[in-house]
Amino acid sequence: MTTPVTPQGQETVEGVAAYGRPSRRPTVPSTRADRLAREAAEAAEVRAYQTHPDVVALRVEQVRGQVDRLCWAGIMLGLAFTMTNVQQFAAAGATPWSLPWLAAWLLDPTVSLVLLAILRAEQVTARYQVQTGRWVRRAKWFTLAATYVMNTWASYAAGSLSGIVLHSVPPLVVFAAAEAITDLRDKLTDAVMAAFTNARTMTPLPDGQPVHEPRTEPRPARPSRRVGKRRTLFADYLADARAAWRPGVAVTPAWVRQVTTCSRGLSSRLSAALVAELESPAASAETPDEPESGVWQ
Repeated sequence: MTTPVTPQGQETVEGVAAYGRPSRRPTVPSTRADRLAREAAEAAEVRAYQTHPDVVALRVEQVRGQVDRLCWAGIMLGLAFTMTNVQQFAAAGATPWSLPWLAAWLLDPTVSLVLLAILRAEQVTARYQVQTGRWVRRAKWFTLAATYVMNTWASYAAGSLSGIVLHSVPPLVVFAAAEAITDLRDKLTDAVMAAFTNARTMTPLPDGQPVHEPRTEPRPARPSRRVGKRRTLFADYLADARAAWRPGVAVTPAWVRQVTTCSRGLSSRLSAALVAELESPAASAETPDEPESGVWQ
């Protein structure tokens, strides 16, 4: 059987199939515009996934873990450096291996363990942007100040400037790291909240998967006001913002802080939750139309 040949000398699909070989179709050369269009489509697909809030949150969590490990390593090394000086301060010239000399080794761990417990608690509270009380900060500053004084006392008494500088650096680094790590965790949480807040302005993913919207809290019945102090919940702030909203008012974190007096970190979540409620079909059906006169009937 002969293979049919086209006028240009190319085999047809039927002739190639008869010999059991893969079909070879004439290829159309792509232009530069076609290549740029394909690259633009691929770039849009990659960016859609890279800016997806879940991907952003995962990357922030990875950075948060790296920051925590580095800060904890620096704090532990700084406290270990101060242990010997604090022991010498507490021993006060006692005979080595005597009972007072051995008991002096317990002073620095006593102060350091309290400081580490406070920092570990702040690691969780800062993650969820929960403000701690005054005594937490006072206890942290007191333990850091006690470590600094005991570590540099001998150098101050001897009048050694080099000793003061040498033994001041580790406690001050621990103090700065203890304060900075809390703010860093708070800002990393803000980064995740910003990714979820801006998710509604993003283009859906190429495979048709909708962009992840911030999860809104359900609408529970608002608890009655009780006499005395009570912790304000997320649902309480959301209910206050919902009651203060009127058609035509732009819901922004600044507006939410103005009407609810909530914190700056919580205002982003509240604004995102309220916007999601207002844009839902159920909320649109329940909202009455405003009459032209501007007076509600």
